[in-house]
Amino acid sequence: MNLFVKRLMPWLCVILLAVLTTGCSKVAFEGTDITGANFGGDFTLVDHHGKARRLADFQGKVVALFFGYTHCPDVCPVTMAEYAAVMKSLGDRAKDVQVLFVSLDPERDTPALLSQYVPAFNPTFVGLTGTPQQVDAVAKQYKVIYQKQGTGANYTLDHSAGSYLLDRKGRLRVLENYGAAPTVLTKDINTLIEE
Repeated sequence: MNLFVKRLMPWLCVILLAVLTTGCSKVAFEGTDITGANFGGDFTLVDHHGKARRLADFQGKVVALFFGYTHCPDVCPVTMAEYAAVMKSLGDRAKDVQVLFVSLDPERDTPALLSQYVPAFNPTFVGLTGTPQQVDAVAKQYKVIYQKQGTGANYTLDHSAGSYLLDRKGRLRVLENYGAAPTVLTKDINTLIEE
């Protein structure tokens, strides 16, 4: 090996390493990256117009999926308001996003009630419900924990407070913690829109 090649070798190794690691770089999300998660998937529930909807109906858009209930005193309205702020900040890109609110309280959250609650945050948001068995199956599918507290008409539900972001192909990508700022949600949604 001549002297020129010997001097060039370390630089060639650095360049090769840079090329290889750049090709393997991972998308950076503000929320928890759950790309490749072995849970989630398609489901069918009834929307707030009484129409059966599959999660797959929304492929082609980035989906923000949140599980809650309309009588929730804090977590649910805060999260829905955050996503409403995100939609405003996205401007024209909002057309590439669908927010879905899955009710964990099908006993009270009828399509009629959801049709008043969910679009009040943003007219494009969709509320979903079903039978208690259907809702429970979807909650388990997405590892959402919830439990009824109290008796009578004024019961509450303790429930998981995070939300999921799915990419345009319907794959789970990000778990957003409750209280994530709209700027955090917007950044992650923009990342998925741009993929």
